Amino acid sequence: MPKAKGANKRKKFNYSTNRRKLKTKAIKAAAPRIECAQLRNAWNEKKSVSQNLAEMGLAFDPNKALPVLRKKVAPMEIDPSEASGALVKKPYVVNALVAEASLPEKDTHSISRDMIEYVQYMIKHHRDNYKEMAKDEKNYYQDTPKQIRRKVELYKRYHPQECEAFMQSLNQKKMDLS
Repeated sequence: MPKAKGANKRKKFNYSTNRRKLKTKAIKAAAPRIECAQLRNAWNEKKSVSQNLAEMGLAFDPNKALPVLRKKVAPMEIDPSEASGALVKKPYVVNALVAEASLPEKDTHSISRDMIEYVQYMIKHHRDNYKEMAKDEKNYYQDTPKQIRRKVELYKRYHPQECEAFMQSLNQKKMDLS
């Protein structure tokens, strides 16, 4: 089988490249990217992982941070103030992490706009009759009555205000017709 073109060429040393820059660039590329912004900003590349975390007041080894007490040692012999004797040079990191953790979790549950329109159409035309919804011509994906019921329940759970307003508008139209 023939070799690729240029595969037989001898490698030539490139004198114009800066080897020190190449090495630092390779080291930076090989280093993992720290996702947490607070840790990334306070990180010192010249120190080890355990030194960096100790300066921030975080533990590298959880077994050393909270040692398991042996049964042989009497509880009065251990002084809890000695265990936390490490000096924290960067307390703002821990404070920022605690502040971020204390924020309420954003509710990201939602369903697509198409699904909302589909469910509203089905409710508008068939109310609670899921068997009729399954037979409807707009049921493109041929959902079973149970699948449609689940979709309606999802809509009611994820968008309760919108669902309540929609149901009230349906009842209002029903009242106007009668």
